[in-house]
Amino acid sequence: MIMAMSSKNCIEDNVDAAARLFVEHGDFIRKIISYKIVNDNQKEDLFQDLFLFFACKPLPANIQNIRSYLYKVIANKVFDAARQTERHRIRVNKYAERVERAAENGPEDALIQSEEMNKMLEFMKENLPRRQAQAITLRYESNYNFQEMANEMNVNKKSAIRYVCVGLKKLRQVLITEQDNLNDYKQR
Repeated sequence: MIMAMSSKNCIEDNVDAAARLFVEHGDFIRKIISYKIVNDNQKEDLFQDLFLFFACKPLPANIQNIRSYLYKVIANKVFDAARQTERHRIRVNKYAERVERAAENGPEDALIQSEEMNKMLEFMKENLPRRQAQAITLRYESNYNFQEMANEMNVNKKSAIRYVCVGLKKLRQVLITEQDNLNDYKQR
């Protein structure tokens, strides 16, 4: 009970500190945001996000120039938001390209492509260790980047990359062997 009470007081103190910061430096914060961002909705979103950020993580006590610190935080938040927007735009474009290709090819081709993908995934699961098959599936079927794969698989990024590389190498070797066996059979 005492811990919950002190935690509640700490949160209230942080919110009060953020409110004081925004009362004291709100105009400066708005000017920097307006300088960095054109869209009015994004400006307001960032202003509110900054308040929440400072309510959760108050200013460090050893800051000598608050305005300089605020400028850096705002610039980083703007950069992060732009990067996140770009990643979202790229994913939407990839999805749109896939939908467009599927529409151009017609439902029959989409069905054939889906069946071929399922056969390949089944072949992969039969010929690769589970983790390598999982990594390749996440990478190429689910379109995960390496960091997302690592998070999903509970491994570090280098391990996720290695699973994909080794798995693809093994698949190539198996496919080459299969192709050689097929060529030998045809020559008989």
